[in-house]
Amino acid sequence: MSYDRAITVFSPDGHLFQVEYAMEAVKRGSSVVGVRGSSCVVLAVEKRATAKLQDPRTIRKIVPIDDHLTLAFAGLTADARVLIDKARLECQSYRLTCEDSPSIEYVTRTIARTQQRYTQRGGVRPFGISSMIAGFSTGQPKLWLTDPAGTFSEWKANAVGGRNDKSMREFLEKHYEDNMVTRDAVKLAVKALLEVVDSGAKNMEVVVVEGDDGDMVNGSRRTTWKEDEVEVLVKEVEKENEEAKKGDEE
Repeated sequence: MSYDRAITVFSPDGHLFQVEYAMEAVKRGSSVVGVRGSSCVVLAVEKRATAKLQDPRTIRKIVPIDDHLTLAFAGLTADARVLIDKARLECQSYRLTCEDSPSIEYVTRTIARTQQRYTQRGGVRPFGISSMIAGFSTGQPKLWLTDPAGTFSEWKANAVGGRNDKSMREFLEKHYEDNMVTRDAVKLAVKALLEVVDSGAKNMEVVVVEGDDGDMVNGSRRTTWKEDEVEVLVKEVEKENEEAKKGDEE
């Protein structure tokens, strides 16, 4: 029996190798960092270098899935496109049926249920992505995470994908503070990404999801930070790091 080729068969030690391979695909993808502040959620992703003649605007790792929900993903872009389309369709179906916007928990559960379904059927393979969903629920910022196994959970801050996701998570655990204002949350996300990004702001994309005053129950608005705004933060972080090194040397 070839356990690593049969998606519906457990190995003798209880592993599903196809799911583990999908998680490895996530690790080989671009890094994604999510940080929840007092009134916002920050999503920051690593932008890989594109071909010289390629239009970089066609590569998006942070996308809207409804008016009030934003998703960032790490892993296979083609797999993500399928899940994103399914999530958008579910949001529209929910609005048509219930005449209201779906909650972030509902949409996250729908995405995770789809991912889990693809771990127990023959003729398919797991989705090779992990996704972070940002939005608001009852006026509070929320950050949810799904993985290829179909697990979903809520976080204050997390990092997935990339070669140093573990070190980024440890960095977030060490420096995260409750009730951070928007700029501090963005700064923390940028600091975490600098653990893996060498080229500064030009290889980062940062989106801030904030509450919409018109609908503080589920409403939110998203703002994409410009490259020069992110560059200011990057230089500030680099200056702080240099000063800290000088202090240690003295």
